Amino acid sequence: MYQLFKRLSDILLAIIAIIILTPILIPIIIGLLITGEGYVWYFQTRVGKKNKTFQIWKFATMLKNSVNMKGGLITTTNDPRITPMGGFLRKSKINELPQLINILKGDMSFVGPRPVMPKSFEVYPEPIQKFIYDVTPGLTGMGSLIFRDEEELITKVRDKGLETWEYYKSEIYPFKGELEQYYQNHYGFVTDFKIFIGTALMVLFSNDKIPYLLFPNAPKKEFNF
Repeated sequence: MYQLFKRLSDILLAIIAIIILTPILIPIIIGLLITGEGYVWYFQTRVGKKNKTFQIWKFATMLKNSVNMKGGLITTTNDPRITPMGGFLRKSKINELPQLINILKGDMSFVGPRPVMPKSFEVYPEPIQKFIYDVTPGLTGMGSLIFRDEEELITKVRDKGLETWEYYKSEIYPFKGELEQYYQNHYGFVTDFKIFIGTALMVLFSNDKIPYLLFPNAPKKEFNF
């Protein structure tokens, strides 16, 4: 029953959000057309519900061939591949707003585990791969709420001389799996509402304590490097 309620709510909220955000989206589209390489949308294959892939929508924030340049799949703070508008769009998370289209299509929900690229999905420990997308992936979720400043974290890892991809595999992805297991164990309206509100508060205040004020029993981890 909640699944149907959630789907109908996603459709309604996505339509309302697109209407309200149009005055913001249009200037961004124009800005992207006249800066960087002059393209607006970025499409990327992601793993979705029941581990089926789909094309995610984003605002373009990096050079077209960035994945084949130095850095590969991993983006760090002040990455030279980021376009003139890209830094602001990524920091503010505005680059994720085109995923409202994915929500309308049913690829995604407002709240759920973040969909990752197939190569990243393979990095999840096998037990996590089996359950993480039993629910529809989301625009935000437990993982993205806790990892609001993931690029800054991985930049610190790089600056310490550690191999960033290995750090993802050994530290970040296993912990994200724990967070999404917690989410599914507490799946329901109250949890989704808290994540939704928490995400808004994190955008406004960027305080690492907010997620654990809302979810005091959620998994915690100290990242030492």
